[in-house]
Amino acid sequence: MESFSVRCVFRWAPRPSQVAAHLYEERITLWRANSVDHAIELAEEEAKTYASDGTEFLGCSQGFALFESVPVSGVEVFSLLRESELEPKQYIDAFFDTGAEYEGEYEPT
Repeated sequence: MESFSVRCVFRWAPRPSQVAAHLYEERITLWRANSVDHAIELAEEEAKTYASDGTEFLGCSQGFALFESVPVSGVEVFSLLRESELEPKQYIDAFFDTGAEYEGEYEPT
């Protein structure tokens, strides 16, 4: 099996100290899988479990084939929370899907 990282985007329920309308999370996890598409499938299943108690998985996932192998799947290695006035689709378009990215298309099975 190969190793991959997958970035997923979430929207959190508002927090008391929040200034902007929305709170988003960019979260990267590591996966052992047969292909990048398989890694994205695994990450999206985990994202649905992670997205509970006021957190919504927005369906935005991006995968990357790692150069080194990872020993286990599902390990979170990065998380960034960002407030924004942008609605979910506009947020994803502004930060993750501008049209200038060099990436392939994921086809769910």
